Amino acid sequence: MTEQSGPRDDVIGTPDTTGSSVLALSDRLRERADRAQPRRGIRWTSWILGGGSVLAAAAFAWPFFVGAVPADAQVAVPIIAFALIPALLVALALTLDREMYMAKTVALLGVLSAVGAAVRIAGAGVGGVEAVFVLLILAGRVFGARFGFLLGLLTIAVSSVLWGGFGPWTPFQMFACGWVGAGAGLLPRWHASGSQRCRIRSEIALLAAYGVVASYLFGLLMNLWFWPFAVGSGTDISYEAAADPGQNLASFALYSLITSTLTWDTVRAVTTVVGVALVGPAVLAALRRTKISPRR
Repeated sequence: MTEQSGPRDDVIGTPDTTGSSVLALSDRLRERADRAQPRRGIRWTSWILGGGSVLAAAAFAWPFFVGAVPADAQVAVPIIAFALIPALLVALALTLDREMYMAKTVALLGVLSAVGAAVRIAGAGVGGVEAVFVLLILAGRVFGARFGFLLGLLTIAVSSVLWGGFGPWTPFQMFACGWVGAGAGLLPRWHASGSQRCRIRSEIALLAAYGVVASYLFGLLMNLWFWPFAVGSGTDISYEAAADPGQNLASFALYSLITSTLTWDTVRAVTTVVGVALVGPAVLAALRRTKISPRR
């Protein structure tokens, strides 16, 4: 019998840690390859994401486009909008998936999606409280727009599956929350002068202000797509397909002000500001210790 050889010196790590060491080495090699990736490929992905978001925004705003199509085709406009949003979700998720191929990134995305789903289910949006916005904003800020967009999509998808809250509103919620996370990743990154404490306070103030804007815009977007079905005809806040866009815009603004802006959206904004202020510094520091480069 031949003598069995011991552990080889050219194998990375010890027998107990070989798997994790190989994964770490693979991630490092892929990170280097990603940095060396031509800018053309990055621009192509950005154009796809930007174009998809524009189409999704048009699907949200379908009530304002009905009057621009022939009368016999107007009934098909909301159907097309409702079909377009899920198709865009799949297309953009697949496009982003090729950017999130590192083991560490995938694992972190899964963990944060589960945390976000648990936070959303616990709050259940009672009275407008949406603590999940805090996670989306902080993670999007650290890991970039692409990560933030995927995190928003997955958080709503996972929480809807566990909570049993799937419906025609779910794809719209997924897109809107994806935009919340992506917007945080697109915020300016500057090197503020002064002490580290001053820099942290400046960043928290920026994220809190963004949280207010995102909270109100989220409410407007989620009102817009179903507004024509929510109110009957003949009132000051009703949707009229034959009316001019200015009149419908005024009716929608009044509808949103009465139904959500002064109540749900304001509570969401306050919740987000308080959450970012309380846990923002600690969570940002913890997420940045993962050493994952942000991806815009």
